[in-house]
Amino acid sequence: MLTPLFLKLFLAHLIGDFLFQSNRWVLHKKQHKIASKYLYWHIAIHALSLVALLQFEFILALIVVIVSHFGIDVLKLYLSTKKNERLLFILDQLAHIIVLIGVSYYYFPFTIDFSQLFSPQILLASIFVVLVTYAFSVCIKQLIAPWDAQINTDRKSIDGAGKYIGMLERLLVFGFVVAGIWSAVGFLIAAKSVFRFGDLTSGKDRKLTEYVLIGTLLSFGLAILAGVVYKALLPML
Repeated sequence: MLTPLFLKLFLAHLIGDFLFQSNRWVLHKKQHKIASKYLYWHIAIHALSLVALLQFEFILALIVVIVSHFGIDVLKLYLSTKKNERLLFILDQLAHIIVLIGVSYYYFPFTIDFSQLFSPQILLASIFVVLVTYAFSVCIKQLIAPWDAQINTDRKSIDGAGKYIGMLERLLVFGFVVAGIWSAVGFLIAAKSVFRFGDLTSGKDRKLTEYVLIGTLLSFGLAILAGVVYKALLPML
């Protein structure tokens, strides 16, 4: 699947959709839709990128990608609302990538062994990713629940931010432990301490400090334990 053709098509996609597309263009397209001049500039950049990378080879691929990209973008512009904007962004990118894979397959047919998706290694990794993210979030919440009533929380923080910060930090710690980069775990702990230092000292709330420390140590401890256990189980498969 990762043929030179696909890599060139994907690079052109990244150049056109991210590198040379400003927020001003995106907002203008949302407002004016198919009448937006930036929609056509956007497509032109894609075309130039494809021509530069493909060197006038695979002309059919170039035409299919450009036409489909225009059609997908126009459909997204007319379907987009404030409620579905993030979902449509994901679907838009997914549709573009499917087109790139289809074009690559037309020139260089390939097979995908879907049975590998259910290999013991993939299943074990999936189990630990779910553990480190969602399962441990629930566990930590239950473990620190007895002290919730003693903490004066303000509602200035973003709803759900703490949950997702915890999930991301545990994923990073888990990945660092699996990769054997223990120094990065220490750096992450130090970085989080620096960011939280102002909140804890300005509030002068000892209970809040202790509450945050308990949650942080639980989060990092469980992630480290998961990484160690995963590495121990992997050779047994």
